[in-house]
Amino acid sequence: MSPCRRLRTAGVDLGSSAVKVAVVETRGNGEPLLLASEVERIRKRDPRAVADALFRSTCAAAETEPEALDYVATTGEAQGLPFETGHFFGMTTHARGGLFLVPEAAAVLDVGALHARAVAVAPDGRVLRTRMTGQCASGSGQFLENIARYLGVALEDVGPLSLRARKPEPVSGICAVLAETDVINMVSRGIETADILRGIHESIARRLAQLLRSLEAGSPVVITGGLAADEGLAAALAERLAADGAKTGVRTHPLSDRAGAIGAAIWGAVRRGRMDGVPSCEAVA
Repeated sequence: MSPCRRLRTAGVDLGSSAVKVAVVETRGNGEPLLLASEVERIRKRDPRAVADALFRSTCAAAETEPEALDYVATTGEAQGLPFETGHFFGMTTHARGGLFLVPEAAAVLDVGALHARAVAVAPDGRVLRTRMTGQCASGSGQFLENIARYLGVALEDVGPLSLRARKPEPVSGICAVLAETDVINMVSRGIETADILRGIHESIARRLAQLLRSLEAGSPVVITGGLAADEGLAAALAERLAADGAKTGVRTHPLSDRAGAIGAAIWGAVRRGRMDGVPSCEAVA
């Protein structure tokens, strides 16, 4: 067995609407241990200033001085931050972070603010295949957030409300503009908010199911990204896959929105070990 040493690394994932940071320690047994993770929405502030403040607060939560970290890995739009050691592609970090959260996962479905992508993963976290949605925003977190704002619903209430729907109202899945027009018409017709939200979730689920089919994804699939916490969307996707005859299980995790940052931190330990000529540990190499 190759010698290994304990490494403490951080991952910073800067998205279009939120920043996620994780601090991980890779110990002698090869298993990464999550020490701390935080997320904060940008809300019209300077994204890099938010990333800097969150990086320092997450290090404090992990009882680690930023200067003592062995590697600081960035992903998403965080490339070039002053404290960065190196950068990783988002599909790579979400694949590894999703596998960390759900070790039995065969694929990761990253549903972010502007796009969704499906990634087939190997047991060691390597990316095998990937597919991404087109430029239309109707399957994205930003679209759902815009609809929630129009309906006067807090984003965290969207999922629970959707689950209470009794008669989901179909929504256009062609593009965000048409879908938003549909919603305006539904409100004017007095359609229940829960039924509108469920219709939107079903529309998004159809696009995501098609994405997974094109990937030929294995099971289970773990949802990551900003919409991972939306239980209404997860339920709609599971039902859509079942209706299509797919035997693909859908999983989520309480930390799924931080998967990119966690994966970046884990891969940072691997890269640090390679730079030093000493593996961080066998299980994450």
